[in-house]
Amino acid sequence: MKKYNIAVVGATGMVGNKFLQVLSERNLPVGEYCLYASAKSAGRKINFMGEELAVLELKRENITGKRFDFALFSAGAAVSRDFAPVFADAGAVVIDNSSCFRMNKDVPLVVPEVNPEDTLWNKGIIANPNCSTIQAVVALKPLDDKYKIKRIVYSTYQSVSGAGMGGYTDLIEGAKGVPPKKFPHPIFNNIIPHIDSFLENGYTKEEAKMINETRKILHNDALKITATTVRVPVPFGHGESVNVEFYKPCTLDGIREAIAAQNGAVLLDDPANGVYPMPYLCEDKDEVFVGRIRLDESVESGCNLFIVADNIRKGAATNAVQIAEYMIKNNVL
Repeated sequence: MKKYNIAVVGATGMVGNKFLQVLSERNLPVGEYCLYASAKSAGRKINFMGEELAVLELKRENITGKRFDFALFSAGAAVSRDFAPVFADAGAVVIDNSSCFRMNKDVPLVVPEVNPEDTLWNKGIIANPNCSTIQAVVALKPLDDKYKIKRIVYSTYQSVSGAGMGGYTDLIEGAKGVPPKKFPHPIFNNIIPHIDSFLENGYTKEEAKMINETRKILHNDALKITATTVRVPVPFGHGESVNVEFYKPCTLDGIREAIAAQNGAVLLDDPANGVYPMPYLCEDKDEVFVGRIRLDESVESGCNLFIVADNIRKGAATNAVQIAEYMIKNNVL
């Protein structure tokens, strides 16, 4: 069996650590791993799959001459902009978790349960979507296939870990009365209707990401979508209230059947008995959980869903590893 060499860029960060956990669990046919991080983390030793690996500083001389099949990136858009092409030019397929390449028309934006075929036209870089977009489209794809989506209204309840370690620290330290450093307002005992910077039209970049990425992944540039993204005082797991309007008539049973059959989705929809998706149920899990399903009686054909997933696992690390798995299995290299 062929062995693949994998580089992990940003290996010491929150998502980088999750990359390593997911890779160790999924047991890909790997010959060699190489871990990269910033200069301040260089030389740090990480025990990974029974082997002690030294973290290399991310610089060209530490890349030149090495052969990688994949490079998993989670080090921010600026680092991806500078170094993803370096790995790609050296023959690796870069799977990038930043926002750097997502809307580049020459770069596939992939969720393996939704549009794995887009990996076929990669030119050395594949983009991992935004965490909130990933979980939404896993649930929406079977509904689009069955009923053809006309319009989507996103309202999100996003955990602090979506803002990295700084966001997580703001919640933990905020409980002790420490002022926030990452967020513009306290997040403990509060919710903040503001994720990323504001655009001229009043939307935030996070809202624009969800809108534009959903269209690209579902291959429908004309899809009508609006979004409001909100930060909530939860450590891990994004929640999303999603209102969907369809062109074709839908039924409650048909919606439930479609979601239950969707790869990567788990139907949790028995509200009378307190069964519905919640962040604590999805922590450190790879699936997308969907419930609170009901018909939207204000339109001819539509429904409401509540969607929850672990934003660091499925929303970042697992999705990237699944892309590599798909490409290995289908020899898309």
